[in-house]
Amino acid sequence: MAATPQFGFHMPNHTFAGSPPEEEFDRLVELATTAEAVGFDMLTVMDHVYQIAGIGPETDPILEGHLLLAALAARTSRVRLATLVTGVTYRNPALLAKMVTTLDVISRGRAIFGIGAAWHEEEHRGYGFEFPPIRERMDRLEEACQIARLMFTQDRPSFEGTHYRIERALNVPRPIQPGGPPIMVGGGGEQRTLKIVARHADIANWFGPVAVLQHKDEVLLRHCEAEGRDPATILRTATAPLLLVEHERDAATALERIPPARHPFIPPGTPAQTADRLRPHLEAGYTFLIFRTVEPTTVAWVAMAGEVIRLLRQ
Repeated sequence: MAATPQFGFHMPNHTFAGSPPEEEFDRLVELATTAEAVGFDMLTVMDHVYQIAGIGPETDPILEGHLLLAALAARTSRVRLATLVTGVTYRNPALLAKMVTTLDVISRGRAIFGIGAAWHEEEHRGYGFEFPPIRERMDRLEEACQIARLMFTQDRPSFEGTHYRIERALNVPRPIQPGGPPIMVGGGGEQRTLKIVARHADIANWFGPVAVLQHKDEVLLRHCEAEGRDPATILRTATAPLLLVEHERDAATALERIPPARHPFIPPGTPAQTADRLRPHLEAGYTFLIFRTVEPTTVAWVAMAGEVIRLLRQ
């Protein structure tokens, strides 16, 4: 029997036309609770302190990701909660494991530990975060995954790496989930990132059309073989930017509103058209898709995305 498709709702945009700052969180709650009601299985937010160029101007409002997830945990009841993804350079990994454990407790076992190697040099410079070369960031990512796993599963773990160390660290209360929150590594780098996925991750997150995902799968399979890891134990998720319209005649106009650099690889369309265009992902085995809009998110967009989910689950 084919796996039941699962779907995530990514919330990278915290800008709402006509809403004053004190109502910004209310709009995000409205989106999150609507997403849960229409069938989404997971909510994800970015972990950035500046808005990123692919979403909007860097001066656009953006809330801190882990605090936002904790607040949304108290307003939802079913969806999983994750950053997509936290940059390893932003926080000490032991503290980060404690934060995600706290989210797991608040949400009664719905947290996911999302992490990646970090890339946004400008916000590192602005906040005074160290931004080492990519090789070191990858080394830090691998050590962070190891520390998180230890703190999720052992009572008083110790670890000594090149960049991080813990000594008989306490993580009390324990995570609600047996074995702790799943570790999700974001990124498709074929030499290091996918090797780290094969060694340490429960979930991988990639981006792109089916052909790109299949290539990443082939590379991951080779790394799993080298590590003695069963690739079936790694959940592969794929992020899909969607431009949804109510009527087919509105597709061209909608695309004109978007700068060419933000055009989604899935053509704009109605929920029915979009479901048809996403079925090749499911047929190829990518049955956990994370949707995001390429425009400011609205409740109407979330409702249309819910219709895409309904059609793909038929």
